[in-house]
Amino acid sequence: MTTSLPSIPRPQAAEAALPILLRQLRLAWIRCHWQSIASQAEGEGWSHSQFLYALCEQEVEQRQQARQHRLLRAAHLPWSKALADYDHGGRIETHRWQELEALSRQSEWLQRGENVLLFGPSGVGKTHLAVGIALAQIGLDQACRFYPATSLVQELQKARAEYNLPAALERLDRYPLLLIDDIGYVRRDEQESSVLFELICHRYERRSLLITANQPFTAWDEIFPSSSMTVAAVDRLVHHCHIIEISGDSHRRAQASRRSGSQQPQQP
Repeated sequence: MTTSLPSIPRPQAAEAALPILLRQLRLAWIRCHWQSIASQAEGEGWSHSQFLYALCEQEVEQRQQARQHRLLRAAHLPWSKALADYDHGGRIETHRWQELEALSRQSEWLQRGENVLLFGPSGVGKTHLAVGIALAQIGLDQACRFYPATSLVQELQKARAEYNLPAALERLDRYPLLLIDDIGYVRRDEQESSVLFELICHRYERRSLLITANQPFTAWDEIFPSSSMTVAAVDRLVHHCHIIEISGDSHRRAQASRRSGSQQPQQP
């Protein structure tokens, strides 16, 4: 079966109709810039294929940048701090830091539904590390969503009260990586803990969780209302998991001490 050649209008008519066709094809960047690229192509003697390649390359690049911006907005990150900006010296064992760097460079662990747990006292940079991993995954075209633990629990509680909890859990499935910050602030309350437990069960071996916590597992009985629920939740989280422990003093307290010291009047 042969394909007949299209009927090409005169140059002026084609130039007038081209923006309409490009809008129908949703080629926004090409619609806005094809004339300047055409002038460059004519001036530099490009072939037709070189001209078409330049247009398509820029369209793809602009679409990728737009998607990155959408992913960043949808992630609701509290700030933008890269993993490389974290001073891990003396806080994280070398092989664990290398493990975090490896996780930031690839996304296969998300496809396997593996989890990351960051343990450490307040102020040592757990949220910084969580945000750094999320930014790296967004750079790899992976959707992420950041929640303070209490906000997430409140959202899920509201969904349960409206008999929409299953739908709310499924909506969160659009994010291969869900970040839950400061899980220890969830109160030991059956309603709060049960929706959190259902989320953990729902995502088990399907979607990844990144959780930051001040307390070790031995203190999680203060989060869940029964030891059996605690054991079941921890068992699911650690089955496919990367556990990173962070030590040291609070960055915030250290910075406050330095500021306080610099403001002390000098003795004559």
